[in-house]
Amino acid sequence: METKWLEDFVSLAETRSFSRSAQLRHVTQPAFSRRIQALEAWAGTDLVDRSSYPTRLTPAGETLYAQSIEMLQALHNTRAMLRGHASAGQDVIEFAVPHTLAFTFFPAWVSSLRERFGPLKSRLIALNVHDAAMRLVEGSCDLLIAYHHPSQPLQLDADRYEMITLGSESLAPYSRPDEHGQPLFRLPGRPAQPLPYLGYAPGAYLGQLTDLLLKQSGTAIHLDRVYETDMAEGLKAMATEGHGVAFLPHSAVQKELRAGALAGAWPADLPPLAITMEVRAYRARPSGKQPAKGTAQALWGYLGQAAQDGTLPKP
Repeated sequence: METKWLEDFVSLAETRSFSRSAQLRHVTQPAFSRRIQALEAWAGTDLVDRSSYPTRLTPAGETLYAQSIEMLQALHNTRAMLRGHASAGQDVIEFAVPHTLAFTFFPAWVSSLRERFGPLKSRLIALNVHDAAMRLVEGSCDLLIAYHHPSQPLQLDADRYEMITLGSESLAPYSRPDEHGQPLFRLPGRPAQPLPYLGYAPGAYLGQLTDLLLKQSGTAIHLDRVYETDMAEGLKAMATEGHGVAFLPHSAVQKELRAGALAGAWPADLPPLAITMEVRAYRARPSGKQPAKGTAQALWGYLGQAAQDGTLPKP
């Protein structure tokens, strides 16, 4: 049963005319009649006495009319309360963020942001990359923060969405170190003895960039996939336990590198095997129909100016 059926029925009960109610409800009379019939099918009984003119209700129809007034009023009151909650949350900025950035980049970035921008109320929605982008497209968040690499761009229409680059991030291989601080597993490995590889599940954004990095390597890399997950934090946990080598964002391993729990897994005499990604913020361009929240607009203005001045908060 649809709410509009009740609204149709209340209109019919008050006008006593199918044609007049159809005009008031901005539908054709046949369509209006079908909706009344659908309501009767839902109720399981006739609601309108079609043997008389002008139209009048059956006893069941009279009962539903009285109840419909109460139900519709209750729904309208509930909607008013919900909109009141939405208004109360106008100062809360909703961020959609892929899992890895939600665990690594975002907490430190928000701390730095509060020092420069000021007090900030935020709500974090942690999702996979696709679902985080869909939150922005559906209008279910104020800002999307995501990785960007030319080989794996987010397909967001520049006419509808604005972007600010917040910083950069490197993706590189790491391993648990031995007692001398050297990685237990050091690339490139050997054909007869490939390195245990902790990889991303198929389709994971960072997994696709890792595959690109390995393909672009000038040296043959010999890996044996022994574990996979779609979350960098899961790979990091396995790497710190010594289960193999994992390709991880630098922001995810900063603490472990300082504590000596992880080490770079590339040869000391070669440049690091790494790929650089941007960290970007996106938002829908404000319009008359969908203006930005005041606090979200202020934050975006600050980030835009800081990007120009080179003073963006660093995590």
